[in-house]
Amino acid sequence: MSQKKRRSRLQETDSTADLLDKLIDNDGNTEQPKNYQSLNSDYTEDQVEESEKPSEPTPPPFFKFLSAKYESLDYDVIENTLFLKEERRNGYSYVVCQHLLRWIVLFFIGTCTALVAVFVNVFIEFLSGLKNKVLQSHLNSCVDDGCLHYSMLIWAGFNVGFVAIAVLAVAYGERAAGASGIPQIRSYLNGIKVPNIVRLSTLVVKVFGVSLGTAGGLAIGKEGPMVHAGAIIAAGISQGKSTSLRLDLKILKRFRNDHEKRDFVSGGAAAGISAAFGAPVGGVLFSLEEGSSFWNQALTWRTYFCSMTATFTFSLLMSWIKGHPGDLADPGLINFGAFTNLSYLGFELPLFLLMGVFGGLAGALFNHLSFRLSVFRMRYVQRPWALVLEAMLVALATTMTAFLLVYGTNECQYSSETEYPIQMWCGDGESSAMGELVMQTPEKSIGSLFHHPPGSFRPLTLGLFCIAYFILAMWSFGLCVPSGIFIPSILIGAAWGRLVAIGVNTIVSSPVDPGKYALIGAAAQVGGILRMTLSLTVMLVEATGNVTFGLPLMIVLMTAKWVGDFFNEGIFENAIRLQRIPFLPWDPPPLSSGTTAMEVMSYPVSVVRTVEQVGRIVDILRRESFNGFPVVEQLEASDGASFGSFRGLILRHQLVTLLKHKVFDGDEYSMNRRRMLIEDFQDSYPRYPSVGQIHISQQERESTIDLRPYMNPAPYTVSQHASLPRIFRLFRALGLRHVAVLDDKCQVIGMVTRKDLARYRVERHGGQISVEEIFISSS
Repeated sequence: MSQKKRRSRLQETDSTADLLDKLIDNDGNTEQPKNYQSLNSDYTEDQVEESEKPSEPTPPPFFKFLSAKYESLDYDVIENTLFLKEERRNGYSYVVCQHLLRWIVLFFIGTCTALVAVFVNVFIEFLSGLKNKVLQSHLNSCVDDGCLHYSMLIWAGFNVGFVAIAVLAVAYGERAAGASGIPQIRSYLNGIKVPNIVRLSTLVVKVFGVSLGTAGGLAIGKEGPMVHAGAIIAAGISQGKSTSLRLDLKILKRFRNDHEKRDFVSGGAAAGISAAFGAPVGGVLFSLEEGSSFWNQALTWRTYFCSMTATFTFSLLMSWIKGHPGDLADPGLINFGAFTNLSYLGFELPLFLLMGVFGGLAGALFNHLSFRLSVFRMRYVQRPWALVLEAMLVALATTMTAFLLVYGTNECQYSSETEYPIQMWCGDGESSAMGELVMQTPEKSIGSLFHHPPGSFRPLTLGLFCIAYFILAMWSFGLCVPSGIFIPSILIGAAWGRLVAIGVNTIVSSPVDPGKYALIGAAAQVGGILRMTLSLTVMLVEATGNVTFGLPLMIVLMTAKWVGDFFNEGIFENAIRLQRIPFLPWDPPPLSSGTTAMEVMSYPVSVVRTVEQVGRIVDILRRESFNGFPVVEQLEASDGASFGSFRGLILRHQLVTLLKHKVFDGDEYSMNRRRMLIEDFQDSYPRYPSVGQIHISQQERESTIDLRPYMNPAPYTVSQHASLPRIFRLFRALGLRHVAVLDDKCQVIGMVTRKDLARYRVERHGGQISVEEIFISSS
């Protein structure tokens, strides 16, 4: 791209159609999108050429855009003069104290995450027990009395009532608490500030919402919300304050920055997985594989310590609640039960491989249908009342489906470990096999499919349940209710996996364990939907308590992932795309080394001088919404834009803080300059005041500020000749927010931000790979 084609800064795009009008060439073909705004509202550019417009241009789908509302996190440490002075003053004792404090904070994060998990578990058991006890009495008595329709109404009343409370809290309270939360936490750890995602109100709605939604019979899980809950707890405890409660304990101020907060959130997310699955190693690997863009050995140990604390605390508390103090048999919310004498033969490996292929196909179908349904929701189901109505409709449909499954099947079993067995058409001492699957919580239903002896479930029962739950899980995922997808995926896979075992038993002479095939089916299905490999393998091994099955599980998960990736992306990647989050994947776009920084960067650039007038700083902050400003030694005019010799970088919140404390040049402000400390920049974190909240008199506007003690004198920069992959890896590995582009004379010629890189999206479908340059919307 030639710089000569660039014009002055373009106003934000008003609509998709307006942007498309600018991108249609004379032949009616859409060019590559050239108009975009950087992630943190740093810089915008217009490279759109005027051309003839067709009468009715067709705008692209909304998910072909990135949203400009998301800002980046500042992971880069600002090593300015204040930072260096404080580091020299603190000495090595400060470093030791800081390390010790990290371990203490992570201990409390793990403990509090376990407390939340215990509350969720107890609350769900209480609500489910209350509902099932009433339903058991009505269903068993109404079979003979002919009043089953009243039983269905009572069932629907419980489910719709619970779900209505959950969705009302989300739709009219805290929208960020809806759905899983894992895509948002992944985005946060990737370096993106998602609004309201780690607030206390989000945690409260999340905890009660997932409890009510699960008790309301929705085909959802509670593991995703636990990851989100752990991340919120970590973000809150590590800061020593709550902005929502207007409470500041005046402690842990040294951790009030994005760099430290990100590491604690990584530990909280791992603790959430550990509390959910009882899998501390799986939790660490989940944070590494699916979350954090930055990792080191020290963070690994601290995260593992946090996960182990969560697992131990949960087990200890549950042992007291169940009346067996000290019996640490419940390491997590989801306990599949231990698999004993679990072995496999050589001839079964190809069969497991085929199950992995089927799991990948089923997962790709699930993701495709879920994606299309989510697109429909985002277009037509956005008002709060519509979100509430949809969730209640799904709850009603789930209830009617479960009732019809129980009513329409007459399979009975003699021995059942179900707490509330449903007799229906069965004789004395028998219970409905379908009732056992639909009347329990999903976790207990998984345990039944894993551990019940051969012959416990007929093929018709398993087939009907699998198809019905597949549809209901697909419909439930994405509702405005806190929910997870791990457990529904495992339950679907366990059902058809046990169905495969029945088929194998009809072929081979020696009987096979149906629980083994249920486990393989569960792994194949969850791998086909989530596209996770290493962390999911370890989580399943830890949750089942059998390490001998590690190889088959890994083979199945990898096969399911490869097959699914041939058709579409994982369900979390789809969720990130639908929310138009500028997420940076692990690797840069292929075959992009020929693209240089000059083609990627945004400009003109708003800069400030090393010694700048207060009035000009105020005007820039009021006029621009950028969050990073290059500091230059001298200004030169070029095509109406200001450039100069690069000396450093200063952030928006730093300039606002300097204005707030009136750190101006002159004898009357000398005390203000001497009093400035690093803590003054951290006190308002993460919600800094706006420039409109600061009063600057006309006399103060004439003053100047020396920015050199406060700017970052050595930020990361790139040459104008740097390639796109090199810049991408720099952002991805270091979690950068912006990078200045310099020419051969050390002049600032542009800025590269996360959104400038995220707009190069890699598309994979049907074994083909392509790179498209997508649009940036202002909403």
